Amino acid sequence: MIPVTIRNLTKRFGEMVALDRIDLDIKAGEIFFLLGPSGCGKTTLLRSIAGFYIPDEGEIRFGDEDVTRLPPHRRNTGMMFQSYALWPHMTVAQNVAFGLEERKVPRAEIDRRVTEALASIRMEQYAGRRINQLSGGQQQRVALARALVIRPRCLLLDEPLSNLDAKLRLEMRTEIRRVCKEAGLTAIYVTHDQKEALSIADRLAILEFGRIGQIGAPREVYRKPRSRFVAEFIGETDIVEGRIASTVAGYSTVETPLGTFEGLVTDPEWKPATGEAALVSIRPESWQLQNTPNGANAVRGRIADAIYLGEMAQYQFAAAGANGGSQDLKICELNPQFIKEGRDRELYATAARDDVAILRKQNA
Repeated sequence: MIPVTIRNLTKRFGEMVALDRIDLDIKAGEIFFLLGPSGCGKTTLLRSIAGFYIPDEGEIRFGDEDVTRLPPHRRNTGMMFQSYALWPHMTVAQNVAFGLEERKVPRAEIDRRVTEALASIRMEQYAGRRINQLSGGQQQRVALARALVIRPRCLLLDEPLSNLDAKLRLEMRTEIRRVCKEAGLTAIYVTHDQKEALSIADRLAILEFGRIGQIGAPREVYRKPRSRFVAEFIGETDIVEGRIASTVAGYSTVETPLGTFEGLVTDPEWKPATGEAALVSIRPESWQLQNTPNGANAVRGRIADAIYLGEMAQYQFAAAGANGGSQDLKICELNPQFIKEGRDRELYATAARDDVAILRKQNA
């Protein structure tokens, strides 16, 4: 269990800057996610930590040790790949033992550690099977055991669940978190799957064009995005444009074509000025539908379309502002009560001010 520290990390491929002065502090024993769209630099960052890429500038430290230019085999990291990278001609036990054999570990210790690693992933009874006799989820467990058996200082995971079906992905999310926490591992995990990150991570970093857009715990990043990019990448959101009317004690009032909204200023480095362009961000599940405009942040409109999903309904809400503004909003209602309302029924959508994020427009 070690902390990983990254300072001013820059990596270029020709004229393209893949990583642009990245700073990160990953705590010992933390499950830390690198999240972002394709091409944002998350895999390049993971491969730099693993030693597959040497950065052009900056440094990477494992604890007090500078590993920036160490080759991969001297960093003592375990890695799980998207493709599993298992040897099909070997048994499960032989695959798990491979890294130990390369390190010239004595046979008796290899056998003991392989047994322990397979027990940790609940695969002891499959030790003698060939890889092609296993399901995709079982193969992923073997890949995890192989990474753990060498007792790495840090576990690196590159989209390890992307080849599994939806049900297996859900099972393996829980399993990976359990194993990492029981082993006390520092884990750095790359994915583009927001649900995967929100359900497993202790903290996560959102990358955009080689830079970090935001770092924080899953709930913090989801509820308090600091930019339009983060708000729209993590989950879904309704964005309404407007201008700052006033700011008091971290909350701003914003005048928009749909009416007046009051919400939390989520970027601590931004001091909103009266008249400044701003964005209002509200998650679909944060809206409450009502027959009367009770409470703040109320928007009048009608349900234009509805999708019934059993426990929840998704609405396209045609909002109409007092000043003639109009905009379609996405609203989710748990235990749907308004699913039968037609287009001619006037309703109000409201949101609590702590569920409203006020964003700086130029950072959108």
